[in-house]
Order: sequence, then structure tokens, then C-alpha cells
Amino acid sequence: MGRPGVATYQKGAVKKRAWLVFFDESGVSLLPQVRRTYAPRGHTPVLRHRLNWKRAGMAAALGYHGADPERGPRLCFRLKPGSYDTASLIDVLEDLKTFYAGESVVLVWDGLSAHWSRDMRAWVAEQNWLTLERLPAYAPELNPVELLWAAIKARELANLAGDQLADVADAAERGIHRICSTEHLPWSFLTHTGLKIHPEPPQN
Repeated sequence: MGRPGVATYQKGAVKKRAWLVFFDESGVSLLPQVRRTYAPRGHTPVLRHRLNWKRAGMAAALGYHGADPERGPRLCFRLKPGSYDTASLIDVLEDLKTFYAGESVVLVWDGLSAHWSRDMRAWVAEQNWLTLERLPAYAPELNPVELLWAAIKARELANLAGDQLADVADAAERGIHRICSTEHLPWSFLTHTGLKIHPEPPQN
């Protein structure tokens, strides 16, 4: 896959004919995601919003089949009030098990303490469908889900000053639906990381 410490994920996924699934969390709040925008000349755009720190947590799992690119990328998304901890992440992984219908999954995520807690490791030890792998330290650029967050925050969430947290949640879900309905976008997120799950066939 072209990066030290990452090729092992692809090899494991190919050997098991498993899904290679990248996972990440992010947060949204009523404080708008400020982005550059158009405005009439001489009129600086002003965002008026409620100074409210109420937050929702987003979790996304973006999967690519390790042996069969024809199966296409798959995206699993969850949004909840507050932030994620070990217990709520286990709930997400239970959904992921159903989402992949028991197929083998190699899950790649970062070193967040909730990802590697004692309770998480005990739960994973009982899951014969799931293998956990850790991203290299300080390397968020290797996770295509980071590009997914950027795509949503640059469009659906950009400059959004919602009255209720539900307004922000609805916009985030619209972004997820847009990405799910445009298959080239999940592939472009992977390409942007510099990783290649399916090597090019040798040239004669």
C-alpha cells in the first residue's frame, strides 16, 4: 500500500478475503463550521448563531473489500448526542457486524484510549469476525474517513448556524447520503491518502 506499517492491513484483508474498514469519530455543534463564501462586493458576510456548545458525536466506518474491488466501498454512519466512549463504540461495532452480515472485517483506527481499553479488547476477543489494527501514531492523513469529514464540513455543514442540534445532525446526514450515492467519492478519499488496497496488475 506504499506506507510503512500499513501494508500489513491489506495483506491480512486479502488473506482473509475480508473488508478493510477505516473508522473515525468527529464532533459537530451549534457553533458553525466557518468557511469562505461568496457575498456582494463591500458586504462582509456575518454569521449569527447561538453561542451553544451542545455537541453531537459522529462515527463513520468506510470499508473496501480487500480482494474484490468490484464490490465497491461501503459506508456505515452513526450520530449520537455527546461523545463516544467504549460502551457506545461497542454498540457501533455491533451495528457494523450486522452491516457486514458476519463477513470478516479488519478494522483500522487510531490510538484513542476508548479504542484500546480493557473492555474493548475483551469484547473484541469474543468476535471471530473482527480484527483490530492500529493506525501509525500521528498519521490522520492515512485515514480516508478524515477526508469524508472534510467533505461534509466544507459543504453541508459549512457556515450552518442552526437553531437546534437536530438542524446540524440533519445536514450531516444529508452529506452522508450524498457521499453514499456518489461511488467515486469514497474511492477518491482512499486515493488522497496515498494508499492502494488493490495493486495494479503487472504489465506484460
